[in-house]
Amino acid sequence: MSDRESDVERWPVLPALLARIRRATPRLGPVRLVAVDGPAGSGKTTLAAALADGLRTDGLAVATIHLDDLYEGWSGLDGVWERLEEWVLAPFAAAQPARHRRYDWGSGAWADWVDVAVPDVLVVEGCGSAPRAVDALAVLTVWVEAGREERLTRGLARDGEALRENWLAWMDSEAAHFAAEATRERAHVRVTT
Repeated sequence: MSDRESDVERWPVLPALLARIRRATPRLGPVRLVAVDGPAGSGKTTLAAALADGLRTDGLAVATIHLDDLYEGWSGLDGVWERLEEWVLAPFAAAQPARHRRYDWGSGAWADWVDVAVPDVLVVEGCGSAPRAVDALAVLTVWVEAGREERLTRGLARDGEALRENWLAWMDSEAAHFAAEATRERAHVRVTT
């Protein structure tokens, strides 16, 4: 089984999402913006990778921004959109290359700058990637969800049991954010993992 067949098996909605993105007219300068949002541990990164791979197979230039790189640590959900907008979206709207700082979770500080060429499609994935401010820019917003306990289990398997309190606090923060932004309700597509 090829990687693409495996992606379609895992994400049956993938061909329809890819077709929608391909047909879309760019709304961020020359760039088609796709936002993959939802709670931590729901599968956003995996779906974003499948979307990017599918689009690259079609010969499109794709850049993926992981908001984990733009959060300022565990309390970084506030301010992430502003950083994304300033560092990436505004330059792309002007058809200019972008660059963003990468947050180093291990050291608890901002690290290197990452250069991003103007792509055909920008996939932004992470909690907070689809606030109301994205509505005028995104050609597609996808909400990815899974049960709370499943998400916590996935997160602790990745990050370690020592970060349980951070995970629980983050889950409360993201729930408040999603309620205020009505993110799930506004999404073009909802996917359950």
